[in-house]
Amino acid sequence: MSAPERIPPGRMNGTPPGNGTAPAAEAARELLAQGTLTVHGRIRAASNAVLFGTVEHEGRSLPCVYKPVAGERPLWDFPDGNLAQREVAAYEISRATGWDLIPATVLREGPYGTGMCQAWVGELPDAEEDGEDAAQAEEDPAADEPAPLLALVDGDEPGEGWKAVGFADVGDGRTALLVHADDPRLRRLAVLDAVINNGDRKGGHLLPRPDGALYAIDHGVTFHVDDKLRTLLWGWAGEELTGEAVEALRALSAALLEGAPLAVRLTRLLTEAEVEAARKRVEALLSAGRHPLPSGEWPAIPWPPV
Repeated sequence: MSAPERIPPGRMNGTPPGNGTAPAAEAARELLAQGTLTVHGRIRAASNAVLFGTVEHEGRSLPCVYKPVAGERPLWDFPDGNLAQREVAAYEISRATGWDLIPATVLREGPYGTGMCQAWVGELPDAEEDGEDAAQAEEDPAADEPAPLLALVDGDEPGEGWKAVGFADVGDGRTALLVHADDPRLRRLAVLDAVINNGDRKGGHLLPRPDGALYAIDHGVTFHVDDKLRTLLWGWAGEELTGEAVEALRALSAALLEGAPLAVRLTRLLTEAEVEAARKRVEALLSAGRHPLPSGEWPAIPWPPV
């Protein structure tokens, strides 16, 4: 899926609704599932149908993204299920780790049929006067900008506080070193991506907030039974997992046992083979005690990377 499935932050049309509800909180999930969904516009840069809207229920409202299954383009290597179901499954795994890296996501009916509905993260887009398109707004110079998570640097070493990913062609026969921040939030996400077998972790899918929270979006290309891990977060490849990660994986392993509530929910979203493959990936991570290395059988870095 293309990176611009969220409109870049800009000037807001008022304060985002939601009554202070954190994007990954259970209250957000309940509101998404129970609220009346209203579509306000379409994000046309996306490769699949991606709609911006709000859900409202009992005086509460929340901005959201709605991706109807009817607007998905079929993927030859993901013949089972749909993108929407895998996005919800990724949120379920994120919740089970306790890291809450993915905004609340539900599968529900909407104006254009069944689809994924996810809490919006960040400032709201402006709408064009015709009400049909969501348009990029001008940047607000007064807004607090989170520290960058990705960068291109000269030289062969990433520098303090950064982890190397690889070299990138920057034009005119020049290359630069692509690096990501040595950030514990990103390290948790690298573990989560290994569990869900994320085939498309791009820079544009990372949404850091001024309050220090980090959210990740666009998880339709996940849970394949074969190793499809493609990510910009290879900086810890082969390194020992943190104690925090091991603890989260142990809890996740128990939650994925056959008959456990999480496992039951996942079987409604994924095939039995996909759920079993997720179990095996968790066990492999625990057994190795280290971040995975690129398989060599699949491009390790998504393109384009942002």
